[in-house]
Amino acid sequence: MADIVNLNAYRSKSIEKKSFGPWLDRFDEAYVEKTRLSDLSDKTLYYIAQPGEGSAVAFYELIMGILDLGKAPKFAYLDKPDQMAVVDIHLFLADQARFELMRRLQWLAGLPCDKYSLIEMVQSFETVKVDCKGHFPDLSKSHPGFQAYNQLTARDRESFIRRLLPEALEQFKIRLETADKS
Repeated sequence: MADIVNLNAYRSKSIEKKSFGPWLDRFDEAYVEKTRLSDLSDKTLYYIAQPGEGSAVAFYELIMGILDLGKAPKFAYLDKPDQMAVVDIHLFLADQARFELMRRLQWLAGLPCDKYSLIEMVQSFETVKVDCKGHFPDLSKSHPGFQAYNQLTARDRESFIRRLLPEALEQFKIRLETADKS
């Protein structure tokens, strides 16, 4: 009797391999089609939340894999519209990773993009971006800066949260080092 191929399972595994293959090699962690930022390990999240070339390349690996644009080193050879799309998605995902990092520190309350998988965030970027931009995360009431934050306009609140990034990265680094010693 012929083997019956489960097309949905095959499709899912194919998407996972194409999308997350480079990340499996880079981070030595398994990812599935429904992996969200909140599912990433602290170590991986910290890596991709940092500004710089390392995290940019990791995002390019993910984005280009999901969009079937080839491997990250081929970025320079993409057409300009594809390059711009990859950069826009990268910047958006980097923001969301940084918000997730701050959420894990209990600095932010509610992340609107957490309902989307990484694959959905890339494949449906324009829709997801509009949904998430309209619902910027709020500073947690337990954060020491909440009183000052609460006095600000919506635009200034966004800037306030973004200015917390260097401190958030430092606090998260300490958290990771403490966990490694345990």
